[in-house]
Amino acid sequence: MRLTFYGGSKLVTGANYLLEAGGLKVLIDVGLFQGSRFSEELNYEDFKYDAKTIDYVFITHSHIDHIGRLPKLYGSGFRGTVYATEPTKAIMEVALPDTLDKTALEGREMGHPPLFSQEDMEGVLNLTHAVKYREEIKLNETVTATFHDAGHILGSSLIEFVVQENGQNKRMLFTGDLGNPPVPILAPIDYVPDVDYLILESTYGDRLHPSKEECKQKLQSVIVDGVKRGGVIMIPSFAVERTQDLLFYIDELLHQNRMPRIPIFLDSPLAIHITKVYERFTDYFNPAAADFLRQHGGLFKFDWLTFTPTTDESKKINDVPPPKIIIAGSGMSQGGRIIHHERRYLPDPKSTILFIGYQVKGSLGRRILDKEPEVKILGEKVPVKCFVEAISGFSAHADQLGLVKMTHEATRGRGLKKVFAVQGEDYSARALAVKIKLDMGIEAIAPDSNQSFEL
Repeated sequence: MRLTFYGGSKLVTGANYLLEAGGLKVLIDVGLFQGSRFSEELNYEDFKYDAKTIDYVFITHSHIDHIGRLPKLYGSGFRGTVYATEPTKAIMEVALPDTLDKTALEGREMGHPPLFSQEDMEGVLNLTHAVKYREEIKLNETVTATFHDAGHILGSSLIEFVVQENGQNKRMLFTGDLGNPPVPILAPIDYVPDVDYLILESTYGDRLHPSKEECKQKLQSVIVDGVKRGGVIMIPSFAVERTQDLLFYIDELLHQNRMPRIPIFLDSPLAIHITKVYERFTDYFNPAAADFLRQHGGLFKFDWLTFTPTTDESKKINDVPPPKIIIAGSGMSQGGRIIHHERRYLPDPKSTILFIGYQVKGSLGRRILDKEPEVKILGEKVPVKCFVEAISGFSAHADQLGLVKMTHEATRGRGLKKVFAVQGEDYSARALAVKIKLDMGIEAIAPDSNQSFEL
């Protein structure tokens, strides 16, 4: 059994792992690299393996850094089967067309042909089969796979592989992105014991999140202070899960009279479409969220919230005087409508930009968060004079404590042989590996890109 790391190695994005076992070649995730221009150039490189020889692809969840190069894989000759949970497949059908448009524009700006075509996208979606959690999938006589709930976003999964070799079962678990419980919408993480090899995300492998109540208090103070200043509060937000969680938290603050009622706009067509997907899969919610849905007659039917799906509706936000809140994509300010609001309001010392998700090194969001005095947006130099705030605890990623808990749970039974820390920047991945070694005595490493291991 052989495992090779072709993406997500000492990088947060670009997840792509090749498992060779039982005569099969199985990919886990085929994601976009995001962040710096260097990272984005990696998307246009040829795959380091022959796409025609891949038998299966398993998708942990629908974030673009886990699915974004799937159509390119199809364009390179892949004709096997893709497995994903039902909500993941549904979100892919919304997210990939959005990515097609964005990468086409990016390609023109970078002097590349399009990363993939409409035909590539439709082709790989036609190869995608939807499955349920805890449904065993038999790939051949010696390899089976099972999806478990990762609690990260709707439909996100831990993927367990069992491989029979020399009369023994070897168990491997890929966490994808691991959730940060408790969350307002999703069911809890479905921990998996009896694991031999754990491929563990490490985005926050070197730090701890504040509690959710601390986060809500910080959100309250940022909004209240922003209202007092009479400015605009911009929140770059990921369309899947982060936006939906944020809306729940704001609704709680309003019902508890902890913030004033001001105009709030969800200015993200993708997030609006994703919300409709959420309405189709309420059986994946936790009981409290399901009860909330029944009481309100629909998901996010808040009287304080305005959806602005069209370009004209988005432009009309400018006519509404501050204070106001604008929630828009993309979450790392790498495109989408948020950059238009940033260009307009970053120079305003009364306004605020609030980051509620991880900002990859090299991204526009990271440069703003690092308080660079000036950034370039749409070719224009924009001074950053507004207040810059961040709340890490709203992240959908587990912190170091949550990642160590996942490792403890995986050791139950036979005991872990090895942990691979992936999907984190170099320092975070190595810090988590050292923590696991010191605390648990388990071999843990942060693999390099293109590194292979015989297991």
